[in-house]
Amino acid sequence: MSEAHEYEVVVVGGGPAGLTAALYTTRLGHDTAVINRGGGRAAMMRDTHNVIGITEDTSGNELLQTAIEQVQGYGADYHRDFVTDAERADDGRIRLEAGDITAVTDSVVFATGFSDGRPDPPAPRTGRGLHYCLHCDAYMFVDESVYVMGHGDSTAHVAMIMLNFTDDVDVLLDGDDPTWSDETDELVRAHPVDIVEEEITGVENGDDGWLEALEFEDDTQREYRGGFAMYGSQYNTDLAEQLGVELNDDGTVAVDDHGATSAEGVYAVGDMVPGHNQIPVAMGHGAKAGIDIHYDLRTYPMSSEEIEAAGGIDADDVPAVSDDLRASARAHQAEGGEASADD
Repeated sequence: MSEAHEYEVVVVGGGPAGLTAALYTTRLGHDTAVINRGGGRAAMMRDTHNVIGITEDTSGNELLQTAIEQVQGYGADYHRDFVTDAERADDGRIRLEAGDITAVTDSVVFATGFSDGRPDPPAPRTGRGLHYCLHCDAYMFVDESVYVMGHGDSTAHVAMIMLNFTDDVDVLLDGDDPTWSDETDELVRAHPVDIVEEEITGVENGDDGWLEALEFEDDTQREYRGGFAMYGSQYNTDLAEQLGVELNDDGTVAVDDHGATSAEGVYAVGDMVPGHNQIPVAMGHGAKAGIDIHYDLRTYPMSSEEIEAAGGIDADDVPAVSDDLRASARAHQAEGGEASADD
């Protein structure tokens, strides 16, 4: 077991939600660490859509690397590691065990996301004809031939939604029987959507790697620009559950409006909580959690009772920001040409 590192805040997960939470808690004066195993849905993005101020030729990895550098620049620690265990210590703080680091913290933010259910091969390449985010990618399929792959209610509903963008939409059951409700069955069949029952047997890509067509077991071929796979999500809640958080019926973590869970000092943000799985939404989750944690952890203002118990407050007691974060702040100010006159 490695020597424990002490923090006020530890963020587990390095996607947009987690990194935004870390950015806020660090800039608000709390010793913060990010422990990130790497990967995740944002890291898989070839292009970034729907993030104002970020050009679409920015990859997910580029977006995240810039965010990591920002967080570190303000004084947070960043550890590329995998947290395996979370437990409540006798003093009420939270102990996190990873491969090369043990962290003890007042508050923890879980931003561990979920994994998309994926179709069995053969299947198009992710990001080049196989997509998972309707709100991100529907725009690129205006007036194009589109499939929606799956067999549940969400499959049928996404197919109907895509009719807002194109008149050429197929549902691909890929050999499965529909599991959607009778009401959904009646509704989807009342829309101009073709339901293809046969298994997919082959994929044809163009020279640029984009999907051009799918082949089926009845020896037919259908041309598609791309489409969406709807096979559900596996939420990564194991660590949060170790600390006793409540889950919703769909497997997401139950949180309040600021990301606080049912467990004291434990927050959850991003794709593992209810809501739209979008980068701007995730960033909002992270910001709100970071601010809420600051309200809980900040030293001042003290109540009259706290001041009396401390024997008063004098100049030696302030500021409450740690020496490390003060040094980072002064260095950051100096780089920006905002250093104080006595630097």
